Amino acid sequence: MPQRPFARRPAGKVSRITPATASALLCQGWPAAGRYQRKQLRLGYWLRWIRKPEEVAICMGDGHGPRRSERDDPLGAEWENHRPAVFGAAYRLLGSVTDAEDVTQETWLRAARADLREIVDLRAWLVTVAARLSYDLLKSARFRRETYVGPWLPEPLLTGPDASQPVLVDESVTSAMLLVMEELSPPERVAFVLHDVFGLEFGRIAEVLDVSVPSARQLASRARRRVAGAKRSTPSASKAERERVLTIFRAAYEAGDLAGLVRLLHPGAVYVTDGGGEVSAARKFIHGGARIAEVMLRVGRQWRLDRVGFVEVGGELALVFHREGRVYSVDTVQITDGLITAYRRVVNPDKLVRVRAVTPGGVTSSPW
Repeated sequence: MPQRPFARRPAGKVSRITPATASALLCQGWPAAGRYQRKQLRLGYWLRWIRKPEEVAICMGDGHGPRRSERDDPLGAEWENHRPAVFGAAYRLLGSVTDAEDVTQETWLRAARADLREIVDLRAWLVTVAARLSYDLLKSARFRRETYVGPWLPEPLLTGPDASQPVLVDESVTSAMLLVMEELSPPERVAFVLHDVFGLEFGRIAEVLDVSVPSARQLASRARRRVAGAKRSTPSASKAERERVLTIFRAAYEAGDLAGLVRLLHPGAVYVTDGGGEVSAARKFIHGGARIAEVMLRVGRQWRLDRVGFVEVGGELALVFHREGRVYSVDTVQITDGLITAYRRVVNPDKLVRVRAVTPGGVTSSPW
């Protein structure tokens, strides 16, 4: 019996995708990949070698025609310019770097199969495709998150000097804003992101959502009011204020100064931990500055967290905790009037893969 060309890896043996394998997988289709190869494709290993859309186009056709030139293929010349927008739209809609990368890759494949010569606004077309794919995922993600173990937090998106790829950064990629948008319905979220963030016309938005143009306008307006209300109730701190508070907080934590931590935490502060059921983590919110400070110091002693560094996440300064040289958590905070009102900690290892890959040793000084 002939062997499957892309069988699953033998137990105990790790195999990485080679350039040839990546090219063949694109030709044979996603189902041809084994479980571990699919994971590597999602992580973007194949993008290191396969950059030219004509390579994909040949696979999607009969495989015998000549390669298209950049003059005949607008995507080949413009993809790298528009990729941050495509990824940015998907991430803002899904709150997951992994899913956003999947959407970005699928958008590229669809664009490579399409005739783009008649497309007037390629950026808007690509973002629309990504939004439609994300919308389908978002509706199913609502069910997945209902079964998510413990609180759900957005996957940390590295920006600034630690970013592995260009990212469009504004307040809509901060953890606080992504959590606000998580409260919107999927249609509201799509309408808000596409119109208010990316400036797409309501005709395109209506096509994505399969609604009338007036309905698309109403969805965006309703989402805008809810987002504006959340922003008024929780004003964000300036960059300088955030750096000042986090620098003092780190010093107090490293010194084991309980009183110092309590002074930086609002009496009504909330502590949220996302472990996803993969590691030990609080499955309920913890309230109160004194209680949060006690829990943080106890967790530090229990897990022997040995170092705290800085990293930029979603355009804002955040803390990264290390254990035995590996990233243990990425912590983002919400600051109002010089006090931390919300402390959000991501310890789910599936959400830290990219952070660990980019900052294996961590950053000890502020990137600002």
